[in-house]
Amino acid sequence: MSTTSGSASVWLFLLFGFLQLLKLSGNVEGDALNTLKSNLVDPNNVLQSWDPTLFDPCTWFHVTCNSENSVTRVDLGNANLSGQLVSQLGVLSNLQYLELFNNNITGTIPAELGTLTNLVSLDLYLNSLHGTIPDTLGKLEKLRDLRLNNNTLTGNIPMALTKIQSLQVL
Repeated sequence: MSTTSGSASVWLFLLFGFLQLLKLSGNVEGDALNTLKSNLVDPNNVLQSWDPTLFDPCTWFHVTCNSENSVTRVDLGNANLSGQLVSQLGVLSNLQYLELFNNNITGTIPAELGTLTNLVSLDLYLNSLHGTIPDTLGKLEKLRDLRLNNNTLTGNIPMALTKIQSLQVL
């Protein structure tokens, strides 16, 4: 084997490894959304296009992505979904809109939603969520709309929410 072909083999190996790494990191968001899907009951097959074998979730209905193929929006309002939210949603680092209003979602609001620092709108109203509003939501400095009404939440509204200057709707 000549040195040139040996170098080419090494470069091809490295390129293949890099592409595999990209593929794995690209699936983190798809994996998170697939975990959500597996925790929801979907009688109207709204989530039918959410295929975990696809490279990324940007081809799924009700999911919007930016130019870097990162999830920026999940629109599942009025979808007749039931089940629970999952902490894995916290990995959707570029998510700006999480629209899950007017469903039958139960359980608590995951504290991990407080890591979604690009979130502009969180609409979880008209569900059956219970428990308290996580203090971590106070870290969402870009949040404009936080709609949690018509759930069975208890406790006080966290004081951390009063420090979000961009918040227009609570």
